[in-house]
Amino acid sequence: KLEGLKTIAVTTNGINLTRLLPRLKEAGLNAINISLDTLVPAKFEFIVRRKGTNLSSKATVLILARICLLYLQVNCVVMRGFNEDEVLDFVDFTKDLPLDVRFIEYMPFDGKYCCFEILLRQK
Repeated sequence: KLEGLKTIAVTTNGINLTRLLPRLKEAGLNAINISLDTLVPAKFEFIVRRKGTNLSSKATVLILARICLLYLQVNCVVMRGFNEDEVLDFVDFTKDLPLDVRFIEYMPFDGKYCCFEILLRQK
């Protein structure tokens, strides 16, 4: 532990977190950001590019929120045509859990140019 350092955090999709958490906490970890862009298992597997994950990040969020004394934040990148229909589901899933949820707008870039058609528009 370094003097003056108040926060040691990790950002993860949660797949290996339950296995690594004891060692990370021992090393001083006190905050976790979990990237969870969907609550739909097939979409989650597509994002993490691994079959058979069975939405392990969602389970990890629930486990950590209930047993862990760490600061927990869920980051959800909202993408048109992929998960914008899940925003209210995320709110419902997390509303009673001791964590913060941050919805982040997807910023698509293709080389030097932004792909504006995928951005969510404010209504």
